[in-house]
Amino acid sequence: MATTFFLRTKKKSGYAPVCLRVQSTVLGINIRQSTHLKVPVCIWNLSRNSHSFRDYICSEEGRETFRKIEQIRLTIDERIVSGKGVTADQVRQIVYEIVYRDYLPKDLPAVSLDAYVNLYLEQAEAGKRKTRKGLNFSAGTIKSIRVVRNLVTDFQAKTDRCYDFDDIDYDFRTRFIDYLYNDRHYNVNTAAKCLNTLVTILSSAETEGYHNNRKCLASQFRAKRKDVDTVYLTREELISLVQADISHLSKNHEIARDIFMVGVYTAQRVSDYNSIGAENIIWNDDRSIIINLRQKKTGVWVTIPAREELKQILQKYDYRLPRINDKMINICIKEVAKVAGIDTPVTIETTSGGVSVLATHPKYELIQTHTARRTAATLMYLAGMDAFNICAVTGHSSIAMLKKYIKADKIERAKAISSDAAFSKW
Repeated sequence: MATTFFLRTKKKSGYAPVCLRVQSTVLGINIRQSTHLKVPVCIWNLSRNSHSFRDYICSEEGRETFRKIEQIRLTIDERIVSGKGVTADQVRQIVYEIVYRDYLPKDLPAVSLDAYVNLYLEQAEAGKRKTRKGLNFSAGTIKSIRVVRNLVTDFQAKTDRCYDFDDIDYDFRTRFIDYLYNDRHYNVNTAAKCLNTLVTILSSAETEGYHNNRKCLASQFRAKRKDVDTVYLTREELISLVQADISHLSKNHEIARDIFMVGVYTAQRVSDYNSIGAENIIWNDDRSIIINLRQKKTGVWVTIPAREELKQILQKYDYRLPRINDKMINICIKEVAKVAGIDTPVTIETTSGGVSVLATHPKYELIQTHTARRTAATLMYLAGMDAFNICAVTGHSSIAMLKKYIKADKIERAKAISSDAAFSKW
């Protein structure tokens, strides 16, 4: 066969992109191309006669994926055998027509930018469009896409101009960022997230053949996020938080505090720690428990040994945490922290309209749901825990990503380094 398929990954688990290679010494071609399809690595590496592989290709996902792979192979090989040959552009077009023919509109010879963004959102919401890992888009990501769709619509109305794919250049970038700063009053990171989400959508449109405007796909076109000043809680502050007398506050405050502490003990995002239930619990023979969950944002499975404090909180709610929305947790945890006396003045740098601003707040005002995850990562680091083990708990793909969550100041880091037995040996 002239056409073969392989995975472009070093991972041993999760999903990976399927690539193809077209070779013919007679025709003098050697073409590599992504199929834009994803498959589980563990399934791809199985024998094609194994029961697990057969079960997968009988599933809706597996049947559809391997049907398209086979159609790509047959279409390209037929051209090779007939002597027609193929170019890289023709391979790319064949892949595009087979992979996307089932859900892209057939009655539109061309799709405008607005129409494509709407199409992208609809496919994400319906589960027809997958993430790079082959998973459905999370609710948070779909919300971000919807926000960007509305921003683009409003931006065009305010500028009295209808932009299409070929109009997205650096002038558009400058105007759009200014709009996010000055009209929407977004900070640097929120504006960067919006622009980068739009670029991701434009990149998909280019891959699918809707435009060939490469200006908006350059790395310089994307916006850089700023490392923001955020807080973590010390061990002493966590103790104060847990022991604070909040009997005069509502039941929601008690529940919010418990959910927040679950976030600390698991080092997960609120979307994961706010929904832990019996299905996430593995019981050991000694009655200790392990939390096993798949992160909603990344699709990564994490396995976390549960501290006794975590077990007690879960037991309190019969191993099914009550559900409170993120906004309510943020409101309640600030009020609980205030009662706990976590009010040390903290000066942070924020941005307004792209301009850096220094402001001082009592610490409790800066606490939010994500503080739990940052607190866990930082305290594990200060305790001298191996960085790879911390990543195994938090689900970070690399130590570089983990570093963004470690918020210990320089003095605390120095203490942690000096207490490391390996420090005196180097």
